[in-house]
Amino acid sequence: MKFTKTRIAPTPSGYLHLGNAMSFLITAALAKQKGAKILLRIDDLDKERVKKKYVEDVFSTLSFLGIPWDEGPRNYKEYKAKFSQVHRLAHYKKALEQLKNDKSLFACNCSRRKIDRESPDGSYPGTCRTKAVPFEENDVSWRLATNEKELKIKDIFGKESSSTIPPILRDFVVRRKDGQPSFQLTSAVDDQIDQVDFIVRGNDLWGSTLAQVYLSKKLAGSPLKNTVYYHHALMVDDKNRKMSKSSGATSLQSLIRNGMEKEDIYATICGFLKMQPVADFDEFQKAFRINVKKPNKQ
Repeated sequence: MKFTKTRIAPTPSGYLHLGNAMSFLITAALAKQKGAKILLRIDDLDKERVKKKYVEDVFSTLSFLGIPWDEGPRNYKEYKAKFSQVHRLAHYKKALEQLKNDKSLFACNCSRRKIDRESPDGSYPGTCRTKAVPFEENDVSWRLATNEKELKIKDIFGKESSSTIPPILRDFVVRRKDGQPSFQLTSAVDDQIDQVDFIVRGNDLWGSTLAQVYLSKKLAGSPLKNTVYYHHALMVDDKNRKMSKSSGATSLQSLIRNGMEKEDIYATICGFLKMQPVADFDEFQKAFRINVKKPNKQ
């Protein structure tokens, strides 16, 4: 299978860790193998968590590991001037208005505390679905009304997986209470604008893939209808927990500062992937192979 474009799309809410580096390497390697261009896109609308030092860490990490990209910003200045998601707010607003006019959305004034109280697993209990809360009311989120219809996800092996949106993403938010579009909406709209047809993600984002495919079917042109996915296993720490910036996983920056060389990082990632050690990206993309496995449905 050949593709046109994939993307590396980090959220700069903390310093990158080994799991991020592995995902970037897999994405870039598969792009090279499948003839796809690589876009660097930085998901930066969460202004409370996004910081300049984390954005700059993205560029320094890609440069240190020698991971190439064909489109997108080359440095912080260019990112701020042309590539920040703030430059796409009009596109997100247009999508939200279309969904609202199509009666695909409802407004919700539930607090996180109220949802947790009514639903022990954290899934949305549908409280405001029929309340007709005004969209213009203060402190409301906009939710996409979902159902349990099975969705088909095309994978890199030419097969389709069928699944429904997991309960935790039922009636998911597309516009937050602060008026900003949600990750699920911006990701689908960005993929449409950027003409991405191949998406590489960790298994933990299987639910997000289902949510975005569901959302895509509601948007004009169904932007993800021809998109193909590969979900990879997650790198875990010494306690078998997935690495994440929020859990304080050891950052690449810290490892490098403490003497870890590029070859050491590649060797660690290769060990997790059960590959023979390689020293750089050129060797990695030639050696990397994928197994035919379905993602864990979370």
